This record gives sequence, structure tokens and C-alpha cells, in this order.
Amino acid sequence: MCGIFAYLNYQVPRTRKEILETLVKGLQRLEYRGYDSAGVAVDGPKNNKDNNNNSITLIKKRGKVKNLDEELYKKDSDLDLDAVLGTHFGLAHTRWATHGEPSAVNCHPHRSDKDNEFVVVHNGIITNYKELKKYLNSKGYEFESETDTEVIPKLTKYVYDNRERDTISFSTLVERVIQQLEGAFALVFKSRHFPGEAVATRRGSPLLIGVRSESELSAEHIPIQYNSALFKEGVQEKNIHNRPDAVGGGKAVEYYFASDASAIIEHTNKVLYMEDDDVAIVTNGKLSIHRLNRQAGEDPVRLIKTLQMELQQIMKGNFEAFMQKEIFEQPESVVNTMRGRIVFDTDTVVLGGLKDHLKEIKRCRRLIMIGCGTSFHAAVATRQILEELTELPVMVELASDFLDRNTPVFRDDVCFFISQSGETADTLMALRYCKERGALTVGITNTVGSSISRDTDCGVHINAGPEIGVASTKAYTSQFVSLVMFGLMVSEDRVSLQKRRGEIIQGLKDLPELIKKVLALDNKIKAIADELYEQRSLLVMGRGFNYATCLEGALKIKEITYMHSEGILAGELKHGPLALIDKHMPVIMIIMRDACYQKCQNALEQVTARSGRPIILCCQDDVEITKNAYKTIELPHTVDCLQGILSVIPLQLMSFHLAVLRGYDVDCPRNLAKSVTVE
Repeated sequence: MCGIFAYLNYQVPRTRKEILETLVKGLQRLEYRGYDSAGVAVDGPKNNKDNNNNSITLIKKRGKVKNLDEELYKKDSDLDLDAVLGTHFGLAHTRWATHGEPSAVNCHPHRSDKDNEFVVVHNGIITNYKELKKYLNSKGYEFESETDTEVIPKLTKYVYDNRERDTISFSTLVERVIQQLEGAFALVFKSRHFPGEAVATRRGSPLLIGVRSESELSAEHIPIQYNSALFKEGVQEKNIHNRPDAVGGGKAVEYYFASDASAIIEHTNKVLYMEDDDVAIVTNGKLSIHRLNRQAGEDPVRLIKTLQMELQQIMKGNFEAFMQKEIFEQPESVVNTMRGRIVFDTDTVVLGGLKDHLKEIKRCRRLIMIGCGTSFHAAVATRQILEELTELPVMVELASDFLDRNTPVFRDDVCFFISQSGETADTLMALRYCKERGALTVGITNTVGSSISRDTDCGVHINAGPEIGVASTKAYTSQFVSLVMFGLMVSEDRVSLQKRRGEIIQGLKDLPELIKKVLALDNKIKAIADELYEQRSLLVMGRGFNYATCLEGALKIKEITYMHSEGILAGELKHGPLALIDKHMPVIMIIMRDACYQKCQNALEQVTARSGRPIILCCQDDVEITKNAYKTIELPHTVDCLQGILSVIPLQLMSFHLAVLRGYDVDCPRNLAKSVTVE
């Protein structure tokens, strides 16, 4: 949810203005994650009379990053922007409020005291902060914010003040602090007592480190130092940072710490993904990794990986918003999802991440699909075809509800965990729940190196490309395609299903061109939005393969237009929702030529009989439907189980145009975040 960005330049001279520009640009790349305030911490005196070169200045502002940017360059600022700093470590953060209202005082970075001895930025949630706060209050520490995060720098100062101040290292200090924390966190620490040093750690919240050096990196991997012994009294890690294989090697080097690769890619494509309980330390320009506790069979190194993402992928180009750009990228994104996985000439589907577990999957007793929001809808959309192709019972679960029950999970279950970011908190906890019970776990994610992609036994990377808009669009259709491909792969040896498989594979082959035809209806959809944008409520109705489209379309409208919208199963119309129908209630109905066609026609007649004015998504040249419609959006016809991909796109476009007409920020809807990393 929140966004972390930090920048350390070691023996790479930068003016303070350049450092601030780098920090602010990093925050701007993370704006899509959702936030309500932003702040930075940099070295520098509060005023020119302050002779302490190790002082730290915090600048925090409620609202957009541009508000912070304006604050940094005010004429009355005490910071010397032209000062050249050979080595410097700066922190930046965008906050999404969980504890305390959006305000400058609740904004990150948070500090240990008025002298800013220790400052920290935090993503996640500290569940035992009340106990820690009570203890620190009893020791005379005063709190200025309402946040859970503030206990961290204050606890750091408490440990520092009560330990061997002259001998304790920054990394050992942080390790002792995080041993006391419960919950989920990604943390980056800065201190005036350890100038030019950085310490970062994570547990349940993503964090990665980018490395840029003019010379070749001195290591392609970083050996891990297991530090459980460091918590014994008197034990220090004196020689860890002088290891010859530490990255940086004491040469000129720059490090970028971020919660998302999109903030790093314009600086470097060399990154290291941190694991839970890793502690990364940069001292004298050298990066090393400590590990609090060794797990059985754990890889003793962290690899430096090369990002395949390109900067233009996260730029808007000629589009008004990232969401609009991502909607129009769907012809390419579904191709990328299928690329190298479907051989259309032989009707063969191979998902490399699953092939080693295929026999085990075929022997399972049921499939359990778990996700939140849009990812949950992708599971609903494909449940019917997966049941048909795999001939297995398929459960679809909202992760939060799944965790609220003692759901039976068995060793011969296969559990799918669907998440665009791969960091969704509820889905991650459901993953751990299922792993503890011995089920085979499968990840369906869009983010390489994410927690779900690392913690599952196997999985599929959907390859949709970076998705910046908070309201998911192309990730939904790529998740949809990935799950259909899974069903095709499992059913490859079922003779009775070969004709059906052939139809679906041909439908997938034609899909990119059909999506382009749907996108060509954008002007017509905008004209309908012009009539609807002042409405307060909207119903979206369908059934069968298109029910998930109703749920997803209604969610998109809620997310970015703030209109009340509801996805309704047409078969339930007479069980309550029909009471809402009159000439004033906008109704969108999805009626496609599939097994539910006649039933949906019956629902249409019930709506029109009560003076409803339905806007109908239907197949091209469907005269029987169009004669009863107030408005129609005619879509190309495809195989029934893929029709939901085509029918959801008009609703994505509709929600976009409604939000623009209502004057709202399409990419950053209020109260929402791209990656939901807290419960």
C-alpha cells in the first residue's frame, strides 16, 4: 500500500538538490500504490548555524507528492540545495493511513526524538505496537503521532541508549529491534550516529534493492551471514562488511531501496529481492545480507537479478491515465500471457512452472481458488470451464472469508493463490494456512520475485507487464487466460474433450484481434457514459460465464467513479433485486449466445415489463435482443468460456469514462491502494 524509496550514493558526488529530485521521482513512480501524504529524510542542518554535519532534516506534507516537491524548494528553506555530498543516504515514503488520520505528523519518515537520531520508513502493520508504546511511555519516551510505526525508531533509540553505544553496529541494533516486532513490515533505517550507512529489512511486505556501479559488480550473488548468534551478549559482526565478495567492494556505487521495481528501473535493472527476515546492510559502500534464522534447505545466497521491465512500460504515453493505457494494452498483454505456452498447430499447452507437478495435480481431489477483489473474480470467471475440463470440484474463496473459517484443507488438494502483486496480505496468509496442511500450492501472479511467487510450490507468471492503475484491468484478463490455459493443459489427454479443447484454443488464437474490435467501440461507450455519469447507482446483470463480468464491471465502477454499483446474478432477479427496477434505475445486462441465452432473455423481459431501460452487451447482429434494448453494445462472438474477456472490456472503458466525467483521479482512487499488504 505505502511506498518506500531510498537512495544511497557512495563516493558518487551529488548535490542535495539532485538527491531530493531522485527521491521525489522515486515517490512519483510509486504514486499508483495509493497514498495520502509523503515525506523525505536527508542529511543537512536545519539552518546554516547548525554545525552538526550529521544532523537529519525531515520534510513531510499531506496530500500529493507534488505538495511535498513544492515544500522542498520553498524560498525560505534552510537546506543548502547546492551543497555537494560525496556520500549520502536519503529516505522517502508515501503513506496510506492505517493508524491515525492523514497529516504531516502521522506521515513517514518517523523519528526517535526531536534530534532525529534515528528515522525509519515502514510499509505494513505492527500488531503489538500498543504494548511496545506502553512500555516505552513508561521509560519516558514521548510520542507525537497516532501511528504504529513510531514505536520502531523510539525502540531503536531505547536499545541504543541501553546497550554498548560505542561498539554496537547499526545492523545489530536493527536486528535486536525487529526481534521485538510482530506483524508485517518492510523497513529502511537511517541514523545520525551511522552517517552514510543503510539498514533495510522485511517480513511479509515487499522490498528490493537496486545496484548501480560504473565498474562491474564484484559479485553476482551475495552470500548470507546467518546471525542468530548475534543476539548473544558481547558478540559483534566485526568483519562482515569487509568480505571480499560483498557487493560494492568499496568502490563508487549507488543503491536504491524500493517497495516496487517501477521506482528503480530508470536508474538500474540490477536488483536483489529481499526475503522475509533478511537484513540488508550497506557500510562503506558495501552491501551484505544477514539472516536472522536459517531455515532448513534454504538457499545460502541472494541472487542479483536483471529486470526485464523497460521504462516506457510504466509511462503513460499518449493516454490520459495509466488505467486507460492498460485497457488498450490488452491485445498485447494476452498475447504475452500465451506466448511460448500454446502451440496452436498442435493444440498443445505447456505451462513451464506447472509441468513438474502435473501428475500430482491430476491426482488431486479438488481445486481451491483463493484471491481478493479482481483476482477473486478471475477465479469465478474460470470456475465453470475448469470444472468442465478437469472434471474436478472447484471451490472459489475470498481470502479474507477463507481465513475467518476453519476451512478443511487436505494433502490431496491443490490450492491456487491469485494476486496481481503477489503481496496481497490475506492471500499470503491463506497460502501459509494451506501449506501448513500439506496442500500443493500454485501461484498466479504478475510480479516476479513477489512473496506468493517465492512461497508457492509452483505457479504461472501471467506476463501482463507492469500494471500501474489501482483498478486492475489487463491483469484480470491475463489471469483469466492463464487459468483457462491451466484447464487446457490438464485435459490434454482426455479424448472426450479434444473437440472442446480445440474450440477454446482457436478462441484464444483469435482473442487479440477480437479485443481490438471491442476497443474500437470506445467512442460509443463514452457516449453512453455521457448519459450515465450523473446517476447515483448502477446495476450490472448476467449469469453463467458472464456472472463474473458483472461482479468485475461493478467493482471497476465502484473503485474509480464512487457510484454505487452492484453485480447481480440474473437468476436471482426475482429473489429481491427486481424491487430496484424502474425507469430511473440504470441497468446494464450481459446477454450472449450461450447456454444461458434464453434465461437471460427472460430476465430482460422482466426488466422491460417494469419500465426498465436496459443497456445490453450482446453479440453482433442479435436482432432479437436489440429490439428490446434502450442501448446496445454489440460485441464479437467467441467461444462461450472466453466471452467474459470481451464483455468485461466495455465495462472497464465505461468506468474510466464515468470517472473522468465525474472529475476523479482515475489512477489513484480515494482510500484504495494497488497492493493491499495489510488486513
